[in-house]
Amino acid sequence: MARYTEAVCRLCRREGKKLNLKGARCNSAKCALSKKGYPPGATGSGMRRGKTSTYGLQLRAKQEAKRSYGVLERQFRRYFKLADKMPGVTGTLLIQLLEKRLDNIVYRLGFAASRSEARQLVTHGHTLLNGRKVNRPSCQVRPGQVVSIKPKMLENQAVQSALDYANTLGRLTWLEWNPELKQGQMIRVPDRDQIPMDLSEQMIVELYSK
Repeated sequence: MARYTEAVCRLCRREGKKLNLKGARCNSAKCALSKKGYPPGATGSGMRRGKTSTYGLQLRAKQEAKRSYGVLERQFRRYFKLADKMPGVTGTLLIQLLEKRLDNIVYRLGFAASRSEARQLVTHGHTLLNGRKVNRPSCQVRPGQVVSIKPKMLENQAVQSALDYANTLGRLTWLEWNPELKQGQMIRVPDRDQIPMDLSEQMIVELYSK
């Protein structure tokens, strides 16, 4: 299974915004973007100047979406092709497909502090979908399906910290959380304005439609 294995803080610096790839660290003084607010490989005085082309803006929009959700190019392109064949707005459908990934739902419910941590929970077999173990992060969760993790993992310190933090923020309106059973479910496919992702999906559509 292909995955990005380099320093993820470089990705935030390259996009020039926080992608929340390292959980609580992104909101602390240790955040690399806060300390070095310029792209990797450049210095403060050596940043590239000039106007970015339309293609450059489209490319950055695509890279930001890929990196935020933790998918590589081939898989991201498959999501676009699938969204393009579905009835509706392609850009919105693309983001919805990414949001319905199991690792993203695990992250949104608060079992993990970042999508990479959620992906690890899934691939290591700690995640349950309707009570059955699922170890495929790209699995598409359907409305009504219950997502939970194995009881033993609820005692894990990292999971407990993530759940405590999620409780202070609250869950999204299209997700239902049961605090007693420590499980949740997607009650409906979210509308675009219910997805808190500052992405330019129309630019992604324009890039792939050339």
